[in-house]
Amino acid sequence: MKSLRVGLIADTHMPGTVARLWPQVHAAFDGVACILHAGDLHVTDVIDELETIAPTYVSSGNGDAGVEHHRLKETWTGLLAGVPVGIVHRLPTPARASSERLQEKLHRTFASFDPRVVVYGHTHFAQLHHVDGRIYVNPGSATLPNNQSTRLGTLGLMEIGQGRISIEIFQLHEHGRDRIGYLSIE
Repeated sequence: MKSLRVGLIADTHMPGTVARLWPQVHAAFDGVACILHAGDLHVTDVIDELETIAPTYVSSGNGDAGVEHHRLKETWTGLLAGVPVGIVHRLPTPARASSERLQEKLHRTFASFDPRVVVYGHTHFAQLHHVDGRIYVNPGSATLPNNQSTRLGTLGLMEIGQGRISIEIFQLHEHGRDRIGYLSIE
């Protein structure tokens, strides 16, 4: 089976941050099969812009009240290269939550779906965790990293296939991006 590359992004907060996504976001996502956005877009223009790169699936965030788009859902679930993946905006941070608390939240959030990869946002802090055989990834914020001022932030790339899931987190900068996090499991 061929590997599937997936773009990961969250908390773009547009247009309060920038009118359009940074060119570095477009460059990083060039060639991805799809993009997963973990909420707090604020306007549907973000979805439309990302859709020019690849099909985009979005969970709504606390800042998306009243925002309507056929791609925007409270949570999103699906199989990517046969791997169950879920997107939700708010989730307890795996570094601070017990395994039991995480499992309770997942059960309430995804009901009968059991994701192997959970993409979440809300904190604006990029994080990767592997807990009880499940990967939790927060790509941070591409426009408001670490809840600070508008500037180049972080995003993620996930590769799924050939029995492996690999996720990289990148810090965007003026001339491209640097990898700041990596996790790979079989």
